Amino acid sequence: MITLGIDCGTQSLKTVALDGNSGKIIASASKAYGLVEGLPAGHLEQDPAIWWEALEETLQKVLSDLGPRKDEVAGIGVSGQQHGFVPLDASHRVIRPAKLWCDTSTSPQCDEIRASLGGREAAISLAGNDILPGFTAPKILWLKQNEPANFARLAHVALPHDFLNLRLSGTLRMEFGDASGTALLDVRSRSWSTAVCEAIDENLLAKLPPVGSSTEPVGKLLPALADSWGLSSDVVISAGGGDNMMAALGTGNIRPGTVTASLGTSGTIFACASRPVIDSEGEIAAFCDSADHWMPLLCTMNVTVATESFRQLFGWDHERMDREISAVPPGADGLLFLPYLQGERTPNLPDACGVLHGMKSSNLTPAHMARAAMEGVTLGMAYGLRRMEGLGLQPSEIRLTGGGSKSPVWRQILANVFGHPVVTMQSAEGAALGAAIQALSAASPSESLGDLSSRCAPVDAAPPLLPSASFDYAALLEKQNALRHRLF
Repeated sequence: MITLGIDCGTQSLKTVALDGNSGKIIASASKAYGLVEGLPAGHLEQDPAIWWEALEETLQKVLSDLGPRKDEVAGIGVSGQQHGFVPLDASHRVIRPAKLWCDTSTSPQCDEIRASLGGREAAISLAGNDILPGFTAPKILWLKQNEPANFARLAHVALPHDFLNLRLSGTLRMEFGDASGTALLDVRSRSWSTAVCEAIDENLLAKLPPVGSSTEPVGKLLPALADSWGLSSDVVISAGGGDNMMAALGTGNIRPGTVTASLGTSGTIFACASRPVIDSEGEIAAFCDSADHWMPLLCTMNVTVATESFRQLFGWDHERMDREISAVPPGADGLLFLPYLQGERTPNLPDACGVLHGMKSSNLTPAHMARAAMEGVTLGMAYGLRRMEGLGLQPSEIRLTGGGSKSPVWRQILANVFGHPVVTMQSAEGAALGAAIQALSAASPSESLGDLSSRCAPVDAAPPLLPSASFDYAALLEKQNALRHRLF
């Protein structure tokens, strides 16, 4: 049996084929795409049509590579960038481009919703999460206030992976994991919060899809697509989920106590918990996962978006960047980077900017700046990790996924900054692999989702990288926090 995992990200879409017997990925294809151009600062949008075009192109490439084995395809799972608001009319047509997770233009709407609910503390008590610019809820109010004609056409609220599921199966629904990232779901009861919805619009609740278990399939592949792609119309479309929820499945993070760090455009650290983990300050997101557990999560908006900016600025390939950074001592000889190139989500600083602090003639070199960038984004993630530990989560090791995890020098920096052993996965596919694992569980439920995740997403056989105490990164984190407080 073969299943396909589709990961719709901010910069590209990837499709992989998972052999359910061997637990190995046997084909993959990806396609890059961009954002809507010419928007004001803080506005980040994409046309959902480019996601579907990329899905069709990569899926057909994978099927071609499978050859006659494509007849074994039994399920498809979709992972999607979280929080994006895809507005649909009564005929399920897209009304306007989707506002993405990294869109920070909705800060005023966050303040307005909070005030309507009675403040941050009241919002968290109602739904378990603060109202933050990255989440879906303020994007809906933004549409109502800024594009009333489009809001009048709004009949259905969808997230990116829901939109793709709809195109694949003809069914629109949400599952607990991705729905919890809207800030509209009470994560304790796993039901829509009437109070939060009515703070946006009295009719919003009727425009939200049904929400249900992440383990229940959405349906079957539409017959027209099955005919076009040469697949069986019995192919199951699993519930799918947000990219972090799918990355949890793709890193074996499906039982309480496991912690994953994902280093992509954004950075996330998340754990599996048997109960909701609510942060009274709202900095750690209280999400549901895609295995009907809960998933406390830290998200920072600036990880590879920052390191790649410096790499491209200097014209290096990734190997050259690793060599240059390795030649600079920890702490970059006093050069410290605040990595807020796109504002920041944790801590909540949507209007912050990047800062290089401590520049001297001795450290004003490309290698020092690259090291400061890599350390700066890692310290930003460590800020949230310390907060998670304060909420009672104590990792024994941290599993790495995402593009940044491919760098040997970065892996050691992560161990040193986090203060915990780090391990990598045999597959770096993360979210796409998780989507394929979920589809395998939906198509062949004889093996539990937990067992499938453990079997198909093993850690690398190499020994864990242990933290080194040769440099005091805890003090550097305090310095970064102090500088942030002074500036922002």
